[in-house]
Amino acid sequence: MTSWPILSVVTFLPIVGALFIACLRDDEAGARNARWVALWTTLLTFAVSLILVWRFDLSSADFQFLEKHPWLGGGISYSMGVDGISLPFVILTTAVMPISIAASWTSIQRRVRAYMIAFLVLETLMVGTFCALDLVLFYLFFEGGLIPMFLIIGVWGGPRRVYASFKFFLYTFAGSVLMLLAIMAMYWQAGTTDIPTLLHHAFPRYLQTWAWFAFLASFAVKMPMWPVHTWLPDAHVEAPTAGSVILAAILLKMGGYGFLRFSLPMFPQASVELAPLIYALSVVAIVYTSLVALMQEDVKKLIAYSSVAHMGFVTMGLFAMTAQGVAGGIFQMISHGIVSAALFLCVGVIYDRMHTREIAAYGGLVNRMPVYAFAFMVFTLANVGLPGTSGFVGEFLTLIGTFRVNNWVATLATLGTILSAAYALWLYRKVIFGKLEKPSLFHINDIGWREIAVLAPLVILTIVFGVYPKPVLDMSAASVTQLIDNFEHAVSSVQTAAVR
Repeated sequence: MTSWPILSVVTFLPIVGALFIACLRDDEAGARNARWVALWTTLLTFAVSLILVWRFDLSSADFQFLEKHPWLGGGISYSMGVDGISLPFVILTTAVMPISIAASWTSIQRRVRAYMIAFLVLETLMVGTFCALDLVLFYLFFEGGLIPMFLIIGVWGGPRRVYASFKFFLYTFAGSVLMLLAIMAMYWQAGTTDIPTLLHHAFPRYLQTWAWFAFLASFAVKMPMWPVHTWLPDAHVEAPTAGSVILAAILLKMGGYGFLRFSLPMFPQASVELAPLIYALSVVAIVYTSLVALMQEDVKKLIAYSSVAHMGFVTMGLFAMTAQGVAGGIFQMISHGIVSAALFLCVGVIYDRMHTREIAAYGGLVNRMPVYAFAFMVFTLANVGLPGTSGFVGEFLTLIGTFRVNNWVATLATLGTILSAAYALWLYRKVIFGKLEKPSLFHINDIGWREIAVLAPLVILTIVFGVYPKPVLDMSAASVTQLIDNFEHAVSSVQTAAVR
């Protein structure tokens, strides 16, 4: 099963579906067919990606399912592969996509063919980002994802969609220009853009520092980290429901993946010296954006700010560079991808019925929507980090890993768990509990079979990974161990040389 280019198939299969949709007629029948083609394409892509899990060697930290072909010359090649760090994100991407398509089934009524094409192209670019083993190829996939998301927000978004889409594009593109300069410098210094080779290349101290900052400029905006997070609430509020799902579940994770793949292993000296900066930004993000979330009147904005706070735990855990911290950071990203996607889907459910996201417009929904109230409760408790849900495992591991390195950082970050309980439970109480007093809610209907089919898998995963996180942790264990060993070896070698 590994003799055929399975990573290329998983990556480019959505493009095949997009081309098929492009050939359909631009009428009502074409729109209906476009929905089905997009759904079956994403389901098939997910099914093929599961072969990767089945054939993946958990005991190996090396890249697997390798594909390498000459491409642009000068050492730049079409190189693909996955390890225990990238594979969970590939599976998360292929799993969330059919859910996003199903969530858009009735809410998107104009330019349906173009909408489905944009989502399928976006899936190819996201999967390619996690599979690329060449710096130039990675950059093309990484930056290419901006274009379909820019269109999804700008064409199918809310009233201020143009402003939000341009803000999203300019923020992320500006940071990535600096990363491109760093990639060029790394190529001139090492003579190759092959990522496995660069992982074992000792970059000089001066290059490590400024390249680290260049990559930070791109990944910090993508996650996003405080203070370059301001594009995210606007993008979430204006994006259609499925756009918010992909933005929160996948695109934000590219920043954390970038830290794991490039900043930590390639620039270990700079990572050690500048870790206090990441700690400070992480703690501010966790505490400050949680306080901001408490003040929100829009459901989507509250969840968007909570995403920034939860990503603060990720950066804190990753730069602690302990086994628990890094494993917790990876698990937190996977868990957040599931839970945040589900929360935005829950917002979409009531928005489709009421066409407002104002918290004050709701109240007492449990009286009319008990099934919805149950699903929303599961995801709210996971967002709080309740033991028994997936949200607890990642946050707990990142706090333990950070506590071993810096007690004060871990202690301050713990405030975020208290504040997350405050804003999440306050939101749930305002929307779900209380008396059903508003006349507009008297005849609101509970979720139907399609919405149940969309939310049920996420409810199951949230609980299963909370009780049994072993599959995700085992998948990344060997790669995390190798990453930490190589990091510590590189740092100790420099320290030994400095003493001599």
